[in-house]
Amino acid sequence: MGRQDVTLLIGGEAGQGLVTIAMILTKALVRSGYYIVVTQSYQSRIRGGHNTFAIRISPQEIIASRAAVDLLVALNAETIHLHQAEMSPENLILVDERFAPGHDHVLKVPFQEFASDRTVNVAYLGVLTQLLGLNDAVVFQALEDYFGAKKPEVTAANREVFAKAIQWADDQHLPDTVRLAPALSSQPRLMLNGNEAIALGAISAGLKFCAFYPMTPSTSIPLTLQAAADTMGLVVEQAEDEIAAINMAIGASYAGVPAMVATSGGGFALMVEGVSLAGMTETPVFIVVAQRPGPATGLPTRTEQGDLEFVLHAGHGEFPRAIFAPGTVEECFHLSRQALFLAEKYQTPIFLLTDQFLADSYRAVVPFDIDALDAVRVGSDPAAVPTPYRRYAFTESGVSPRLLPGLSEHLVICDSDEHTPDGHITEDLTVRQQMVDKRLRKEAGLRAEVIPPAYVGHVSPDLLLVTWGSNRGAVLEAAALLKAQGKKVAALCFSQVWPLVPGHFLDHLQSAREVVMVEGNALGQLARLIRRETGFYIPRHIRRYDGLPITPEYILEALASGAGAVR
Repeated sequence: MGRQDVTLLIGGEAGQGLVTIAMILTKALVRSGYYIVVTQSYQSRIRGGHNTFAIRISPQEIIASRAAVDLLVALNAETIHLHQAEMSPENLILVDERFAPGHDHVLKVPFQEFASDRTVNVAYLGVLTQLLGLNDAVVFQALEDYFGAKKPEVTAANREVFAKAIQWADDQHLPDTVRLAPALSSQPRLMLNGNEAIALGAISAGLKFCAFYPMTPSTSIPLTLQAAADTMGLVVEQAEDEIAAINMAIGASYAGVPAMVATSGGGFALMVEGVSLAGMTETPVFIVVAQRPGPATGLPTRTEQGDLEFVLHAGHGEFPRAIFAPGTVEECFHLSRQALFLAEKYQTPIFLLTDQFLADSYRAVVPFDIDALDAVRVGSDPAAVPTPYRRYAFTESGVSPRLLPGLSEHLVICDSDEHTPDGHITEDLTVRQQMVDKRLRKEAGLRAEVIPPAYVGHVSPDLLLVTWGSNRGAVLEAAALLKAQGKKVAALCFSQVWPLVPGHFLDHLQSAREVVMVEGNALGQLARLIRRETGFYIPRHIRRYDGLPITPEYILEALASGAGAVR
């Protein structure tokens, strides 16, 4: 019948082509109807250093990665040494016979007999196709699509090596240890990671300008936008630094186009003054912060959730904002749209917090119904605005009519100093207080549009797991496993972490016998924020900050061991 759940891990040095194998195989799996969750782990090096690409596969829907490895694809001997302890009981190691160890459950392949160093990855694909029970035509088509239109002799060489690997595998009567159960769904799906979904969501909402300075793990967002720039009429600008990037985006937005920046913690640190500029000038801007471990350079290619408090308080002075934290690839798409709409509606910076795990994690996603989606409408109708135009007119909502410079008879004036309603600089202290109050009145509108956290499980649980962002899948799966053991358990998952509306979740916290917060940081930043806003103290936590993503096993082991004493 085949396996319902298999995790394979491809490991080797940067430059060995492990991502090539993984991307082709992953695309073939999605085309074959399987669900996937990808976890990438890589060092901050161009060549060398141990990298991995893990793919969890199932014919059923899956939402989290797993720690245990069923099939280890070792491109070098080091991979076996590093990951041997992670293998599940029914495991298999696929390795070149030239450096195969004398362990059990090892499939030694004489790759040198039918592949050169340049085509050995194609040979690995052929053997993997047979081990997993995939259709070889689907896999080879994914191979050809990945490399694009190459010279005919290259395609012919790949086909020959692939066929020889398939034939070798057939001759060996391979074990069915990791053979997959047939896929049940024939519905077409997209293979997307979090960053690609953020970019596509922004495009669907009408994004027209993105400025950035490259910084892992955010860079693939503007690169995805750049690939679509000509088709979609986008301007994507690589600035000289992050200070220039945020100011370019503010300038583009002021001139009338939906604009964004994408960065990580260290880059966002340079943008903070620009965030305050957007707050004072009431200029819409969408800011994506893809988190990685800090401080300073930290672990530049690993994952963490350490920037919530930083983003919440970034910028001098007081002005409104909203912060989203998607937990799925689908939420990356939809919350990017929501961020652009809110930025324009309330004329203020809006943030989206993702992280390296979600940024690089590919999933099988049902195509979005883009025909039903609308785009941001920029600015107000000049005909509906009285003369003389007051850019910062006092209103009950705090939102003033926003006209675009040069597109009507109205004169548009703005100032980064405190200003009067018509936009001129002022030191009138009464006006100053009125302007602060005006800007802060927008918070009521933002609060009214907050997305409540998702609650799944028992109404009055013995255990309530609370989390935010990319931990969603791990927490939901851990809760499901505990429920299968007969436990009364529930999960509360935040996809928007500011503003917090206690009425959305406080009853859930109070009705649970025990509440455990699950976060990817050392200090429990969301737990502290919840306590500040509601007074509810969460005494127990599960926190991970070693650079690796939280998994269901990590949560269950921590619960079983009694871990979670507060610092």
